[in-house]
Amino acid sequence: MDKVRVYHDREGNSLTVWFDDRKKEVVCEEVNDDVILIKDKHGRVIGFERLNYLSRRTRRADVRVEVEMM
Repeated sequence: MDKVRVYHDREGNSLTVWFDDRKKEVVCEEVNDDVILIKDKHGRVIGFERLNYLSRRTRRADVRVEVEMM
């Protein structure tokens, strides 16, 4: 099974999820407000970033993130 890496930047208020080696990143494409796809040199999505992940109110509390393995 491949590893999925999840990074939460509390100060930058972003959540980044990598499905592949982050060193393969070549281009990022903003597809929606606050959503960025991270792609490799072949145009395959190897991750995504969610900007403004938590609201100001939520940032002060602990937040749980559910992950479902398929």
